[in-house]
Amino acid sequence: MTQRSISLLLVLLFSLSNVLADEGMWMPGRLKKDKRTNRMMRELGLRMPVKKIYDPEHPSLSDAIVSFGGFCSGVVVSDDGLVFTNHHCGFSSIQQHSSVEHDYLTDGFVARTLDEELPNPELYVRFLLSQEDVTHRVLAVVPPTATEERRSALVDSMTTVIGREVSERDSTLTGVVNAYYSGNEFWLSTYRDYTDVRLVFAPPTSVGKFGWDTDNWMWPRHTGDFSVFRIYAGPGNRPADYSPNNRPYRPGYVAPISLDGYREGSFCMTLGYPGTTERYLSSWGIEEMKDNLNQAMIDVRGVKQAIWKREMERRPDIQIKYAAKYDESSNYWKNSIGANRSIEHLQVLPKKRAAEASLRAWIDARPKERAEYLHLFTDLELGYGNRRAATHALAYFSESFFNGPELIQLTLQVLNFDFDADPKQKEASLKRIRDQYDNLDLDLDKELFVAMLKTYRDKVDSKYLPLTYHYIDTVCGGNMQAYADSLYATSHFANRKDVASILSRDTTLSIVNDLSLSLCMDLISTFFELRQSSPEVERGERLLNAAMRRMYADRNFYPDANSTMRLSFGTIRGYAPTDGVKYDYYTTTKGIFEKIREHPTDRDFHVQPELLSLLSTANFGRYANPRGGMNVCFISNNDITGGNSGSAMFNARGELIGLAFDGNWEAMSSDILYEPNLQRCIGVDIRYILFMIERYGQAERIIRELRI
Repeated sequence: MTQRSISLLLVLLFSLSNVLADEGMWMPGRLKKDKRTNRMMRELGLRMPVKKIYDPEHPSLSDAIVSFGGFCSGVVVSDDGLVFTNHHCGFSSIQQHSSVEHDYLTDGFVARTLDEELPNPELYVRFLLSQEDVTHRVLAVVPPTATEERRSALVDSMTTVIGREVSERDSTLTGVVNAYYSGNEFWLSTYRDYTDVRLVFAPPTSVGKFGWDTDNWMWPRHTGDFSVFRIYAGPGNRPADYSPNNRPYRPGYVAPISLDGYREGSFCMTLGYPGTTERYLSSWGIEEMKDNLNQAMIDVRGVKQAIWKREMERRPDIQIKYAAKYDESSNYWKNSIGANRSIEHLQVLPKKRAAEASLRAWIDARPKERAEYLHLFTDLELGYGNRRAATHALAYFSESFFNGPELIQLTLQVLNFDFDADPKQKEASLKRIRDQYDNLDLDLDKELFVAMLKTYRDKVDSKYLPLTYHYIDTVCGGNMQAYADSLYATSHFANRKDVASILSRDTTLSIVNDLSLSLCMDLISTFFELRQSSPEVERGERLLNAAMRRMYADRNFYPDANSTMRLSFGTIRGYAPTDGVKYDYYTTTKGIFEKIREHPTDRDFHVQPELLSLLSTANFGRYANPRGGMNVCFISNNDITGGNSGSAMFNARGELIGLAFDGNWEAMSSDILYEPNLQRCIGVDIRYILFMIERYGQAERIIRELRI
């Protein structure tokens, strides 16, 4: 190896292991003691005390942040519990309230009074009250000689006990113990949930979803991705189920809003609930993700979405029924396409393998580490290799069947219905089932079912086919359509009245020979055969993480995202994705008109004439930028991932300047490797949000609530 090669390798390894100033999803519970992170934030421009960001003893910025429904983030912006989140986060709720007569997806929604705000029984918001390191307590029950299976069982038991203690002390609290650093640390998060959450405002989808699939994960962006909800509480401001007697929630902290805007290089931080990342995953794990999980999502969802979209474009009722389902499916379908592209383009696997080679050399040079990690890399390689074929089949199986035909999903829900649950839980389960039937077209679902049967058979080895395929080949003469016709025509689970009878425990209705029941029993059996236990993989990934942190003990290591609250910080800035191309750090309403002209017949870029008329006047008032225009979106190098949607974007003084809603196409492998020159967080400008609420929605009452 030449001296130049050695130097390049050292630079590469340093970039992999040393956290950059703008990289990281940091735990609020560690901020107080993390002097290095505090220093980095101040150097980038933070102008508020770090203790004002998170302080379990006093009101702080993090008290305004919510986990929205468990799948997104949001921020409290008024003394009466208003929450700003993304439009795509509220999309399902907006869709559920929509009909052909009242199409809130197309036209938007405005509640003119508190009484007009629409309840959403399936929604909740979660506030973080505190975080506590319980690693010692959890691992104290694990003997040094415990097998990986035994360790997992003991850890699960202890984390359940610790979490349950929280609700036993206060029934309005929820305790959750999460694993960090691949199971090397454990922290208890204490939450309070509010379940009465009502829709207040939604822009039309021509604003909230402008660009749809075409623009998703892309920059430049011109999407007003926001919606407004309100939290309600019972007596004493305590959590309560929906009741017309509930009053708006009184928050402990309200996020102030800034109309000052931003410049390139301005400090920016996000607070939210990122889902999952795999920054410390081994190269074998990344390869498995790329070739199995991502590729299955690409192949199977592409087929499913083509069927849905064809009918959505033909029929308004299907457009409303399937809009939220299509949106959820297509989001990570395109994400997977971009992720696999970036893994190749950015040479993620070679970089990971180089880092692992460096770690292996470090281990070999130290007797203590060599004894502890002797079989680390061999076990990982063998573990992933042994499960490769089954994991490939499982990925396609899950996408084709459990994420495919809704009749299968509904049958499984009915079969797993908990008749002994408390009345509240039972009613919630019944409502979910009723809502899914309300938004199901059986003929369309049957077409999808046949397509999924064909897709799965084409993508996997025949030894992984469920027995149902043998039934199709022998009884139905290999005719999948005939099998589907029979199943959908005869199954009690395809009949709402029969399902209601099953759920009422009507003993006169027999489902013993039901084709849907037989299919689901077969699918469950196949699933457990494919889902192989891989203790050597789990143990190997945990030891790999521990070894890497030990090797670079003098550096900060943020844990992978795991749906707990995280802070990320950086600066607002553009980027250059390719030679000769430079993207600016913000977009304006001018780009909306340009994209409409560029896509004159594309429904993804349709905007109502009255909205275009409003924007064309350029009368933006106090929401205008210094040049008199209207900013729509902007980008920063904040480190985010799925779940961060709706996360508050704050300036250096802790004032709200926007809502994060997307990442960018050139860095879609960011969940496994941060690329500082390319990775960007896309946010919708708070001034555009307020302009749409005040001027388009004529909802001045909402504006009057805010702290601007």
